[in-house]
Amino acid sequence: MRKSVVLFLVFALCGCGHPSGVMTPVVLTASTPKTARVVMLVATTRQPSGDPATLFNGERSPKPSMTDVAVSIPAKREAGTIQWPKRLPANPATDFAITRVRQVQSVREGKAWFRQHIVGGHALVFVHGFNNTYEDSVFRLAQIVHDSGMQATPILFTWPSRAQLFAYEYDKESTNYSRTALEQALRVLVKDSDVKDITVLAHSMGTWLAVESLRQMGIRDGRVNSKIKDVILASPDIDIQVFAKQYAEMGAPKPKFTIFVSQDDRALAASSLITGRVARLGGIDPTVEPYRSKLEEAGITAIDLTKVKAGDRLNHGKFAESPQIVQLIGQRLMTGQPLTDSRVSLGQGIQAVVGGTVRTIGTVATAPLTIVEKPAPRQTGDDVGGTLRSDPHASALTQ
Repeated sequence: MRKSVVLFLVFALCGCGHPSGVMTPVVLTASTPKTARVVMLVATTRQPSGDPATLFNGERSPKPSMTDVAVSIPAKREAGTIQWPKRLPANPATDFAITRVRQVQSVREGKAWFRQHIVGGHALVFVHGFNNTYEDSVFRLAQIVHDSGMQATPILFTWPSRAQLFAYEYDKESTNYSRTALEQALRVLVKDSDVKDITVLAHSMGTWLAVESLRQMGIRDGRVNSKIKDVILASPDIDIQVFAKQYAEMGAPKPKFTIFVSQDDRALAASSLITGRVARLGGIDPTVEPYRSKLEEAGITAIDLTKVKAGDRLNHGKFAESPQIVQLIGQRLMTGQPLTDSRVSLGQGIQAVVGGTVRTIGTVATAPLTIVEKPAPRQTGDDVGGTLRSDPHASALTQ
């Protein structure tokens, strides 16, 4: 069974390749059609490649690096997609294209960059998932920022993924290798007076890295810094028992957590087999027990994307490839707005479970979402063990 799943992944991912070496900047001229632009600060624990076309490879560096990157996005494209160049150099009229690359040499320079690119004091920190190159993660964040319409300064944290299907174990250890570097990056942002609030958006294996870094911060300080307002975990590839302990050990109060799940996520199904058939957080059905009650008790919002259709054959990237969902992230989730009010309309309809009641919000169509949402409860001294709230030995989602 395990072999068949792995073979499926091989065939599913074959044929989806694109030219490598897209990081060499192209020059926009007066004759270039009008394009959009996304500017981001990229922090990485990857090793420099020595090649300006790739910048960084999948090996681990003892010293983090920062780079100022600008991405041009063509005007004619379908939301949720990345238009990789079919040949190099990229054509900005039809392709995503790098237009600027500048090394940032110090934390001081990084702070100066943020002041120059600040958007309302809001920072978005994106952490990519398994099997990603440096350029994969740059283009994905550019797509998310552009399609979501978010008003925030984008910061990419990219860790050493070898971008090879059979390098799962190496990639997982690379997330562990990068925990402290991400924690330090978040601390730099927290201390910056220009930063009002921070949203962490992580995908797949990158959710492990994000949650571990927040857990470390919670252990060191007794809580996650209050500037980190929202944490969004998309298709989280995390052992559900481990997540319960990670969440409890962050201290209190915690950021607002939102998770995107999908029971038809084939990549998470393969991960579950590889890791001992333990349920992954991103594959649960949040409407069934014990998950529903535990999520409500913890104040975690779970959005079920199982019925949402996207272009990803593994059903693992729906959060970014569905135009409605990516707009939900940019316009509501990262600004801390509630999802369960009359202003929410995705054109697909939302079934909301709030405090045990069910209601439909928005325009009902063919692919309803399911949301389990409840405001985060206040911490008390008599919390029952086995919840996600305060017991550091809890395995909340599995009891």
